[in-house]
Amino acid sequence: LPESGVPQLVQPMIWDYAADLDVEGKVQLIEKYQRCGFSKVWFASAFKGATGVNQSLTLIGHHLKNHLEWLEVASRTPPDVLAGIALTGWQRYDHFSVLCELLPVAIPSLAVCLQALKNGGYSEKVKENVEKLLGMSNLEIDTYMR
Repeated sequence: LPESGVPQLVQPMIWDYAADLDVEGKVQLIEKYQRCGFSKVWFASAFKGATGVNQSLTLIGHHLKNHLEWLEVASRTPPDVLAGIALTGWQRYDHFSVLCELLPVAIPSLAVCLQALKNGGYSEKVKENVEKLLGMSNLEIDTYMR
C-alpha cells in the first residue's frame, strides 16, 4: 500500500456510531493506518439517525456517549494525525426507508455533541451553556426530549 501512492492521495475516515465503541480497537486501527503510510485520519460520529430505522425522537445520551468515546480515542492519538471529526446526521437508513429523526427534534443533540467536542467533555457547565444557547430550561440527556 505505501508503494502504491494511495496514502498520499486520500485520508481514511473511521466510522462508528456506538455509545460503547471499542476505543482500544480504534487506536490500534489508527496505528495500522499510520504504518500503511496514511498521515491523517478522520473520525465519523452521529448526532442523530443512527439508533433505529424507525426512530422518531433523538436520544441525546446515546450520541453524547459516542462523542465522549471519540474524545477518548482522540486523546490517545498523536495530535498531528487526527484531521477532524465529521458529525453525521442520518435521516434514513436507505433510499427505500421512511425518514427518521428529522432535524428539528435533533437540534438539542447536535448542540450537546458540538459543545462536548468543543469543551473536551460534558459537564454541568456545558449543559447550562447548551440550555442557554437553545433557550431551554431543562435539557434531558437520558430521556426523549419533548
